[in-house]
Amino acid sequence: MNNIIQETNFLMKKYNIRANKNLGQNFLIDQDVINKIVECSNLKKDDLVIEIGPGLGTLTKELLNSAGKIICIELDPKMVSILKDRFHLYDNFQVINADILKTNISEIISNEKKLGNIKTAKIVSNLPYYITTPIIMKLLEDKLDLESITVMIQKEVADRLCAKPGNKNCGAITYSVYYYSIAEKIIDVPSSAFIPKPEVTSEVIKLNIRDNPAIYVKDENLLFKIIKYSFMQRRKTLLNSLCNSKIFSSKSDGIEILNKLELSQNIRAENLSLNDFGKLADLLYDRFNNFL
Repeated sequence: MNNIIQETNFLMKKYNIRANKNLGQNFLIDQDVINKIVECSNLKKDDLVIEIGPGLGTLTKELLNSAGKIICIELDPKMVSILKDRFHLYDNFQVINADILKTNISEIISNEKKLGNIKTAKIVSNLPYYITTPIIMKLLEDKLDLESITVMIQKEVADRLCAKPGNKNCGAITYSVYYYSIAEKIIDVPSSAFIPKPEVTSEVIKLNIRDNPAIYVKDENLLFKIIKYSFMQRRKTLLNSLCNSKIFSSKSDGIEILNKLELSQNIRAENLSLNDFGKLADLLYDRFNNFL
């Protein structure tokens, strides 16, 4: 039995706890995976790391030795107590008992940088799988002062996040991720790397945040609204999807717009590049404003 399994079993017995399925808790017990996460995060002593859902602190323990400061955002009060007890001697550790989706991460990063010891902020986490997408979207859409996001998530979701726009595996979130970051796959993680074993394979991915968005558009909200509605009925053509959602005022109007963009009437959302969606958004933006 390896040290992490012994340590995990000891902590679970000491604090009389079990993994909370409702919070998506699965405790990582594979040292090689932990080492890979830390390695690919490229941590430095002037880095702030925000860890979401640290659980028992198995990954936290390694992060504390590599980064300048670790701030954990943990929803489960039991885990917060364990983390405080376990790492109370570390002067670069802080835990916040909060829901990550309701947490002002921008303020946390800003406050830490004002103190002068931190230059760069990064997210490094084993995310709860049941809210992976909302968390990723919050981190990206809030336009945080981040260098990178390194997370372990369900492999099926990872494949979609890391797909190239215009690929059959892509979805609406693919375009958002590509707009804000450059995604890379790091390592597949089998279910045997956790206690209890999840029913799915996991994957570590890294999102390197772009200095500027991948494309320029006149209205970001309109761009992502179009992408969202385009994929809500992904088996339908782009024309039908955008007519049904009233993005196109009529089928004839939609055909005219697609012709202007030199796009087929039968094209599906997954076949468009981000640049295609950008041109579509700008054309509709100009049309709307010309009528004002």
